[in-house]
Amino acid sequence: MNILEINNFSLDLRNDEQWHHILHHITIEVPRGKTVGIVGESGSGKSVTALSVMRLLSAKGMRVGEGSITFYDAKKEQPVDLLSLSDKELRKVRGARIAMIFQEPMTSLNPVIRCGDQIMEALQLHTTLTKAEAKERVLELFREVMLPRPEKIFSAYPHELSGGQKQRVMIAMALSCEPDILIADEPTTALDVTVQKGILELIKKMQKKYDLSVIFITHDLGVVAQIADEVAVLFHGDVVEHGPVMEIFNHPKHPYTQGLIACRPPLDHRPRRLPTVSDYVNAAEDARPDTLPAFADISEAERAERHRQLYQGEPLIRLEHLSKRYALRKEKLFAKREYVYALKDVSLDIYEGETLGLVGESGCGKTTLGRTLLRLIEPDEGRIFYRGTELTNLPQRKMRHYRKDLQIILQDPYSSLNQRLTVGDMITEPMTFHHLYANNKERRDRAIELLQRVGLEPDHFYRYPHEFSGGQRQRISIARALAVNPRFIICDESVSALDVSVQAQVLNLLNELKQEFKLTYIFISHDLSVVKYMSDRMAVMQFGEIVEMGEADSIYHHPQTEYTQTLIDSIPTI
Repeated sequence: MNILEINNFSLDLRNDEQWHHILHHITIEVPRGKTVGIVGESGSGKSVTALSVMRLLSAKGMRVGEGSITFYDAKKEQPVDLLSLSDKELRKVRGARIAMIFQEPMTSLNPVIRCGDQIMEALQLHTTLTKAEAKERVLELFREVMLPRPEKIFSAYPHELSGGQKQRVMIAMALSCEPDILIADEPTTALDVTVQKGILELIKKMQKKYDLSVIFITHDLGVVAQIADEVAVLFHGDVVEHGPVMEIFNHPKHPYTQGLIACRPPLDHRPRRLPTVSDYVNAAEDARPDTLPAFADISEAERAERHRQLYQGEPLIRLEHLSKRYALRKEKLFAKREYVYALKDVSLDIYEGETLGLVGESGCGKTTLGRTLLRLIEPDEGRIFYRGTELTNLPQRKMRHYRKDLQIILQDPYSSLNQRLTVGDMITEPMTFHHLYANNKERRDRAIELLQRVGLEPDHFYRYPHEFSGGQRQRISIARALAVNPRFIICDESVSALDVSVQAQVLNLLNELKQEFKLTYIFISHDLSVVKYMSDRMAVMQFGEIVEMGEADSIYHHPQTEYTQTLIDSIPTI
């Protein structure tokens, strides 16, 4: 029996006085007690579908074309048409009968209200519990979702918790009124693989305990394979495939689904180029499956010979006994100051032309190492060498000369791009600062050339960051890093929040640019499958130290530490 039925549902959204068709006659059924995964790229209509079920879209900005969304309320034992409910009736359904875990817990939790109070508010709104009973229920929920020190987290603010802990608070909030349906909208995006695995296991455990029906929205097919019973694949607002999860993944019929599965970095071989969704869709549009490009693998012998040549020279960058520590907040005024080490005695050689992968959980020191190497963060101890020159104690005036060679691509391209500058101004600004090229016209021509090289259009030179998608903004960040002709680039979680299809395009682009511009990379990520595909060598970090390092394939197939084995076991696979 189904608990929710989205039947022939069409939806338009308004933007700048124009109506845009977002969902086209979609039909999705959610059986009672089962998990239905909704997968697709950004813009495919996944989140809009969830928000339509919850009726969280602005009534003025949406227009239902046709169709219905029916919820079969177990308590009332009758179907409820969610689209026809009044605001007062909706308040009794939202949170109580249908709950939602949003994609970004930091923005969905109120930053100025303590975590426990936010859940108590929902409980007191939907139940008859007293304040004391509500608090005890919140603490019980925190223990159920395996949060450490529930009493302390009850009185903590969201910014004091890690990403995984904030997501567990959101799960506790969603479960507080024991709903019939739980909608999880990308609940594990940008989380570590180990934290992600824990969240998935927690949702399955809570589903069994509370007899929940779950709608799980994600762009990662590996995650869906771990948790879903059925899957619906959305493409430009259409459901192109719907059925049992293993049937869809083992025998995908639509080229879009085939492309989504194929573009994940494989773990058992290394293709020269990752296939993309557009490869499959274009081949289908040409009605010629044989037009799919052949993706040859890099052989072990070829890789071994490349590494032999790569590591016989002198290192491009050398780190010696690098340490960085931060002071912890004192609990009492006269208590002894305590410190935590973000980096602890890290020594590392990086060779010209290699990609060194840095992998580990959040807080292990990956980003701190990258930024300390560039002296965006000053080390407390240790030395940094670039082409034999020590950078550690150089004054900032002299350090500026080396910044041209040492660049970084940051994790979030939206916050790292200046929203007030056009794309062209952002790319030409570092050229002007470092006195590259003779005049503004040459700098403009070079910027347009770089935009085209990263797959963008010349007219994008005049646009602003908010006019681009996440994948396009990341390409702009790459073009900006290349503007000063660097020799070394740190890619800091540069594909973590991207769709798997866009991720494949960006990884292909980074590999092409590496060959074309003779670049050296540090590739930082918590996704070990991506790091393995991209890297020559891989370093595993834990608590500010490098606990294992070696050839990427060797570490994956023969891990020497239990921590590395845990990271490998946590990779979601189809």
